[in-house]
Amino acid sequence: MAIIKTAILQTHVYTDKFRNITQAAELLASPELQGIDLAVLPEMFCCPYENKYFPEYAEPERGDTWEKCSRLAAEYGIYLVAGSMPERDEAGNIYNTSYVFDRNGHQSGKHRKMHLFDIDVKGGQYFKESDTLTPGDQVTVFDTEFGKMGLCICYDFRFPELARLMVDEGAQVIIVPAAFNMTTGPLHWELMFRQRAVDNQVYTIGAAPARDLNAGYQSWGHSIAADPWGKVLMEMEEKPDVKVVKLDLDEVKKVREQLPLLKHRRGDIYALTTFSL
Repeated sequence: MAIIKTAILQTHVYTDKFRNITQAAELLASPELQGIDLAVLPEMFCCPYENKYFPEYAEPERGDTWEKCSRLAAEYGIYLVAGSMPERDEAGNIYNTSYVFDRNGHQSGKHRKMHLFDIDVKGGQYFKESDTLTPGDQVTVFDTEFGKMGLCICYDFRFPELARLMVDEGAQVIIVPAAFNMTTGPLHWELMFRQRAVDNQVYTIGAAPARDLNAGYQSWGHSIAADPWGKVLMEMEEKPDVKVVKLDLDEVKKVREQLPLLKHRRGDIYALTTFSL
């Protein structure tokens, strides 16, 4: 039986980067999180979600925040999906990047947000990530002792093609650090995590920042986990919180055997492919 004891951390995001990392470390040290296999942090867990902050907080891969997250994974012997953080490459481009660390603290995955959040919702919110961020171009699946997991960031999850490509590469769990807003969150958040779970017969995990009414961007919160039948296993409210859920990968196998929709695709009629860039 492959059961993954998974902690989802819905943390408050402070303007002090160091305080955000310290907060994550303190939570991982708490008694209720001892013995977990996997921990997931929110999107931009160490940086306020505003364009003006992304260049200021950006670090290169293997920078200070990367190093601290690596050490946390090794110290607690866990897989750590380090939410996301602004990454600056050698050319000066800035990405919204999620790093994955294995139980020894080695980087085992990396995803740069592919679809940038450029929206203008009438009566809602205007936001344009492309003012400061560069899009990634890779479908991300990483290996664990339990099996493969897929990783994307927030707006990426709105594109069903990406979820299916991760599943085609073997993902049985899709992890999504995300920060839906107060317009899209109430309408789409739970719906999408259940929908992607049902469409792809996987567990879906959404880790959001806690809501801060004083922030320039207000997160819906409501970090969530859904099973391969689309049942919500856990959903938080808007406040800082930590929950542990158990993901039974045998359930993925059972669902796919009982309702073999992935086998029933008409490959003679349609196909989904990636292109070499």
